[in-house]
Amino acid sequence: MRLLVLGGSAFVGRCVVDAAVERGWDVTTFNRGQSGNGRDGVEVVLGDRLDPATLAPLRERDWDVVVDTWTGIPRAVRDSAAALADRAGQYTYVSSRSVYQPPVAVGADEAAPTLASSPDAEDGTYGEVKAGGELAARRAFGDRALIARAGLVLGPYENVGRLPWWLTRAARGGPMLAPGPADLELQYIDARDLATWILDGAERGTSGVFNVVSPPGHTTMGELLASVVATTGGVASLRWVDPEAILAAGVEPWNDLPVWIPPGHPYTEFGLHSGDVSRATAAGLRPRPVDETVADTWAWLRSIGGQPPHRGDRPTVGLDPEVEARILETAGAA
Repeated sequence: MRLLVLGGSAFVGRCVVDAAVERGWDVTTFNRGQSGNGRDGVEVVLGDRLDPATLAPLRERDWDVVVDTWTGIPRAVRDSAAALADRAGQYTYVSSRSVYQPPVAVGADEAAPTLASSPDAEDGTYGEVKAGGELAARRAFGDRALIARAGLVLGPYENVGRLPWWLTRAARGGPMLAPGPADLELQYIDARDLATWILDGAERGTSGVFNVVSPPGHTTMGELLASVVATTGGVASLRWVDPEAILAAGVEPWNDLPVWIPPGHPYTEFGLHSGDVSRATAAGLRPRPVDETVADTWAWLRSIGGQPPHRGDRPTVGLDPEVEARILETAGAA
């Protein structure tokens, strides 16, 4: 298979490249070279998605599949997809479940209403620009487009910092705030499982729109944090605190305490841990156990000195240690 990855040097794109190389595919990446390149067996073409003139070399060749991980304004997807429509068999756009219009019903599938957007949009929220990217890919490739609406993405190479923050916090040791309830169901996808599913879909010619994330309850907050503590050597001790006490301290779910959205919080209207994934499961999605994702992320984090890369377009996540200490003391959990 001749694969072109638009991006390919960070997180999901890197996982797609790694998985394709392991399959023996002919892999080319197209990016600005700012996040580092150099994997053996991968051809690198330098260019800027926001400058359509740099796409010219891509029009001179044919590709079996294109994978696009762009997260910015939709016109970059519009221009790339239009340039490749007659040169590629399939176009896979890695989108997000953030495209859904809130409130998202529990158990909502791919037919749920999405945010208004346009392939020509020059700005917008994360969900809106992703929705515009979907429209751009589908306009150029029609039924040859595969739209992978990923949920929360974790695993090695994560450049948002969610799981790395929990691992770093646990490695610091001592009493560790664990936001309840412990049986809170979580829904996420390991970037490597997302990559595998995308490449399998390319081989099968899969097209259409899919929620690509684990089933709700694939793990829980309790299972995730227990794995984090065990993986980092067991030097932290979990102190479970009810959501009310945490929220009363001004803590922002999802950002201050990554992954966590307590029952009844306004953020639940985005459906981040309650989506229907039966289509992707039927199409071969097989999420790995949470312990494997945690262990491999910790191994990667240690291999790079413990400081993960961070995307400039995302806020820094994690709870201030002083705030954590106050909550534990107030709740009598210190």
